[in-house]
Amino acid sequence: MEEILKHFPDLTAVQIAQFEKLDQLYRDWNAKINVISRKDIDQLYTNHVLHSLAIAKIQKFEPGTYVLDVGTGGGFPGIPLAILFPETRFYLIDVILKKINVVKAVAEALELKNVKAEQIRAENVKGDFDFIVSRAVTNMPDFVSWIKDKIKKQQKHELKNGILYLKGGDLTAELADFPKATQFDIADFFDADFFETKKVVHLPLKFKS
Repeated sequence: MEEILKHFPDLTAVQIAQFEKLDQLYRDWNAKINVISRKDIDQLYTNHVLHSLAIAKIQKFEPGTYVLDVGTGGGFPGIPLAILFPETRFYLIDVILKKINVVKAVAEALELKNVKAEQIRAENVKGDFDFIVSRAVTNMPDFVSWIKDKIKKQQKHELKNGILYLKGGDLTAELADFPKATQFDIADFFDADFFETKKVVHLPLKFKS
């Protein structure tokens, strides 16, 4: 929790309380359903919460922004971002129902009114979004094929509408077909060793009518 406050010092009392609740909520759920690996639960705030919030260091979401989180698992990056941006709407999806049930329960416990969670495949989602976020659910070519027709036309951010993707390692080959992709090193923002090879990838995508 200290890591969160160090990097996001302007949190409200409500946001601090919500972030503080995450530890017990995920420990309780993890005892029933393995949503976070057992060895990782003690590193929840660094490896999951702060990792998710790296997206906020690349782009702050304006009020009224609509964000799709694909393959959210237990709610990452969507839940931490929804706490940080209460006036942004988040739609968290996953194909595994038990994980979505955890997301719904966590969002309800935190009283997050800006989160909708559903078991659905990305290809079947209706609507369009300012940004589509995810945490390494698949390779970029496949990911783009899932969501390429779900981008809003109207721009309201410094970054162009499109994908904000959390991924680690050498992405040269994976991004070879996407010359407009930009990689941001998370280690530039957060100093924990965990982030040494982690990146946020921004890939602008055009609106498709």
